[in-house]
Amino acid sequence: MLYQNIKGVPDFECEEYTPKKTKYCICIPIINEGERIKKELERAKNESIDEKADIIICDAGSTDGSTKKEVLEPLGVNTLLVKKGPGKQGAQLRMGIWWALKRGYEGIITIDGNNKDSIEDVPNFIKKLDEGYDFVQGSRFIKGGQAINTPLIRHISVRLIHAPIISLTAKKWYTDTTNAYRAYSKKYLEHPEVQPLRDIFMTYELLAYLSVKADRLHLKTCEIPVKREYPKKGKTPTKISFFKGNSELLKILFKNLFHKYDVKSEGSKK
Repeated sequence: MLYQNIKGVPDFECEEYTPKKTKYCICIPIINEGERIKKELERAKNESIDEKADIIICDAGSTDGSTKKEVLEPLGVNTLLVKKGPGKQGAQLRMGIWWALKRGYEGIITIDGNNKDSIEDVPNFIKKLDEGYDFVQGSRFIKGGQAINTPLIRHISVRLIHAPIISLTAKKWYTDTTNAYRAYSKKYLEHPEVQPLRDIFMTYELLAYLSVKADRLHLKTCEIPVKREYPKKGKTPTKISFFKGNSELLKILFKNLFHKYDVKSEGSKK
């Protein structure tokens, strides 16, 4: 089914394999992740994660065959959303958030689809959502977390640049702020001062914004330990280029610091 002309949501196609079954869902943004997403979903299937939270793939237009129904459905995927409108990760997440709220989920867990993160830890995010937390950030750097084969430059930039700026913006210390493995409550996403479904969020703006807005609104937030493992050899699985990608990310962080993504700053109505 094609969804078009929804305010703040890119046009997208939806292929629903199974009706809504669970209280929460997992949104996984991908594009051409190939064997990585297959392996991640296999791990999830082995742990019956699909029985604990509906798995929603938020695809940006993969052409590598990894999003075929015969691949995804046996691995426990509930729904495939395929973005047709403009934008990158932020647009994929807006598509997933809109679909999840429309379907009536009480919260959303997000995780990258490149098989770096411990999808087996989804029950720990569910537990925190059930306890009333509105924003739950996964961290490899707190007690119980594991950072395996993290590239040195990535480790330094997260710990000494990204995390301090996000923490300053949120006015609460966070340790692993580039990590997209996190959970949001329906209450947070539907808060009138949040409004995540805005076209201003095209790339990494939405992740940065949602990292800090919950604390600014005095909602209930926390970090929980997770594992993030990079491959020992080969190309690092990331969509952020070293120079251009990181410079754009820094611009986003400073705009976020100065409230440029807030509803009032954009001139939107509450």
